[in-house]
Amino acid sequence: MTTTQPLDIAFFGSSLVSAYWNGAATYYRGMLRALAARGHRVRFYEPDAYGRQQHRDMADPPWARVVVYPGDDEAAALRCVDDARGADLIVKASGVGVFDALLEAAVLDLRAPGSHVVFWDVDAPATLARMQADADDSLRAQVPDFDLVLTYGGGEPVVSAYLALGARGCVPIYNALDPETHFPVAPDARFDADLGFLGNRLPDREARVEAFFLDAAERLPGRRFLLGGSGWQDRALPANVRHLGHVYTADHNAFNCSPRAVLNISRESMARCGFSPATRVFEAAGAAACLITDAWPGIAHFLEPGTEVLVAEDGAAVAAHLDALDPDRARAIGQAALRRVLAQHTYAHRAAQVEALFEGRDAVSGLQEVA
Repeated sequence: MTTTQPLDIAFFGSSLVSAYWNGAATYYRGMLRALAARGHRVRFYEPDAYGRQQHRDMADPPWARVVVYPGDDEAAALRCVDDARGADLIVKASGVGVFDALLEAAVLDLRAPGSHVVFWDVDAPATLARMQADADDSLRAQVPDFDLVLTYGGGEPVVSAYLALGARGCVPIYNALDPETHFPVAPDARFDADLGFLGNRLPDREARVEAFFLDAAERLPGRRFLLGGSGWQDRALPANVRHLGHVYTADHNAFNCSPRAVLNISRESMARCGFSPATRVFEAAGAAACLITDAWPGIAHFLEPGTEVLVAEDGAAVAAHLDALDPDRARAIGQAALRRVLAQHTYAHRAAQVEALFEGRDAVSGLQEVA
């Protein structure tokens, strides 16, 4: 529990209660739950869009008031903005998916003495690329008006890019582990395999899935590969790859704990930017899974290559890691990763950093402690 004055937080995001086509859900849940645990009050506004309400994987949590508005009703979205008026911290996240430009303009009208209006970018490489390519992008003109830009990753390249666009400040708040939701469980026969990969089929990721996962499967025809995620059903796969479709969050721990190893593949823009660990990295480490990840700048900032994570430059390297990986070493790597993330990379660490930012304490030292 925080000893400071509790904040009233109003947060506009894609969805808190559904991870369906919503990779930010784990981040939102971990971050906001940890802030609530420190005594802060949370309201989360999300649209009924993209089938997410029909594929909810959690009930409204006791630590946040969830307000769902119709995804085709602009007036309803603006009523939510009015409902947020007077909050101490008003957050517009990137990628809400509907009415983004409307919400970004509307929340800025809520600025008042004693309030902070923040843009929280959960896909900074994509957002920055869009703004840099279009001088007339509405958000580009608004960046200097936000009190602060927070990002879920990106390190110095992202910070510099936002400052160049006129941001008053930019601080990465990295993904992390919520140990109450992601933890070791007994293996489940449904997910038995040598290597598992969980990720939706996205244009910015598919070529890298081919290069790191499907290529490795073709190189090791005697090994069993498991593919979870939406969008792969019409993709031709090697005979030793089994496709599961969407894997609900309730099954993520079992998915991580059952294969010999699990694979993280960053989207191209995230890998190029670096310092952008996906929630997948911390979910797997929290389950004490042996994680193999594609190479990207900054991985050692979070997990030590060779002892807490295995790093691969391509599919051949993934196959080589898997071919040499015995059960004892896989367990040792997974346990080392679990110890590291519990010590340094939980959402409790991140929430303390966010709290320090809005108390006016030194954000840089807080960042160094948790990142």
